[in-house]
Order: sequence, then structure tokens, then C-alpha cells
Amino acid sequence: MTQRDTSGTQRSCEEPSVYTPRRYLMCPPAYFAVTYSINPWMDPAKPVDLPLAVAQWESLRDTYRALGHTVEELVPDPELPDMVYAANGALVVDGRVLGARFAHPERAREAAVHREWYRERGFTEVREPEHVNEGEGDFAVTASWLLAGRGFRSSPLSHPEAQEFFGRPVVGLDLVDPRFYHLDTALCVLDDTRDDAVMYYPQAFSPGSRAVLARLFPDAITAGEDDARAFGLNAVSDGRHVLLPQAAVGLFEPLRERGYEPIGVDLGELLKGGGSVKCCTAELRG
Repeated sequence: MTQRDTSGTQRSCEEPSVYTPRRYLMCPPAYFAVTYSINPWMDPAKPVDLPLAVAQWESLRDTYRALGHTVEELVPDPELPDMVYAANGALVVDGRVLGARFAHPERAREAAVHREWYRERGFTEVREPEHVNEGEGDFAVTASWLLAGRGFRSSPLSHPEAQEFFGRPVVGLDLVDPRFYHLDTALCVLDDTRDDAVMYYPQAFSPGSRAVLARLFPDAITAGEDDARAFGLNAVSDGRHVLLPQAAVGLFEPLRERGYEPIGVDLGELLKGGGSVKCCTAELRG
């Protein structure tokens, strides 16, 4: 099967595009802790090794930079331990910023911190949303669509709000397993210059949403439960390199078969808060 890329060139679905440097936003886990539970992965009885969490986060940041990407850093707040999960703070497409409105009060103040950061950096279209959404936690960007999760943390009403703001069709997907409470724990876009390159865990979705995914992405990589539980779908791809938890061993060969270069990382301490590579990484598009 072939696809036509944005230049009009025919190429195989299994041939990833040449990657271009990306710009990411991350927040150091200087105050990361698990003192409450707002997802099934969080257990306040399990202590966090903060120096190890910082070292793991720095390794991820340094890997991005070694690949040629730019990493901006958000200043952490000692009263907001989950700020390390920077992907949840907003969705940025074509230089426009749809801010977050968090479902849980423990994280609510993060939203204003993110909006302020974008405005201070010269983003002129920064929207404070009316409806609950948790940024790239529940929105994923392909070449033409926004894939949008719902069921646990983001309101279905956030989907038309995003569609109106960005002018892109939104495809709603229902999450049914509380372990996969955000879309980015169950699905990863491998190449956002195309509409056919994703990997996902089918059992995280309702039967109807599984049917939609199968129709939209017939050539997708589908993950098994072990790799999904290892947060293997909570990955970041630049169109060539795919950074994902090293424990998701079953995804490495399928990615290589498609021409991607998987890079395993260890974010075991940050997984105690219910996040991994993607949760820690917001992409600044445009």
C-alpha cells in the first residue's frame, strides 16, 4: 500500500518520513511526588526516589537534544507535583494554543501556568477553554485530524471546542479501561505528516471506537497488554525516532519493521504518577 505525502511523492505506508527537528516543552520533576491518587497508577504508599526521577527525566531531555530537537523548560512549582507531565497543559497546533482545564482540583492551577508561559513566549492565540480537556493527554495530532479521547478526564464537549478553534476535524474515541485514562496512554501518532501511521492498544477503547480505529488505521501497529501496561504507547515520535519505555519490548521489532528507530528510555519513577515519555513532553507545533 502506498500513500502520497505532502509533496505529492508516492511512498510506502511502512516508510517513515525524514524527520525534522521538533520543539518540545518539558518541566523538571524538582517537586515530583505522589501524595494523592487521581489515576489507578498512583499509590501514595509507594515512595518516589526523587533524585532518580530527576536523573531519568534529564536523560530523556538530553536524548531529545542529542537528536537535534529543542527543549524548552517550564519552571516547576513546589505546590504542583504533577507539573512534570507537561503534555497535559495545552494543545498547540499551527502556533495556536488551546489551554487545558483539568478534571481534578489537584492539578487545576497548572492550566494558568501553561497559558502564561505561552503568552510570555509570544504565542498570540492562547485560548482558555470552556470545557474540561487535558491537553495532549487526550488530543493527538495527525496530518488532517485531531484524535480526541473521552471517558475519564476530558469532556466530550471539548471536542467541538477544539474543532472550532483549530479548524480541523475531530475524531472522538471512547476510553473504557481506567488504567488508560488518557488517550496518550493508549495511542501514539508515529508520523504527524500522514494520517495512517499510529500504534495503539485496542482493548483500551470501546467496541465502536475500535471499529473506527481499524477503519482509519488498517495498517496500525497494535500493542498487546504487556506493552500497554508498560506505557509503551505513551511514546514520542519525530517521524523517525520513537522514544518509548524500554520495558515495552514487544513494540521494538514492529517499529523497526516499519522503518522507525525505537529508543528505549527508563522513566520508572515517573510511571508511579501515571505518566511516561509522552506525558512529560508537550510539542510546540508552529
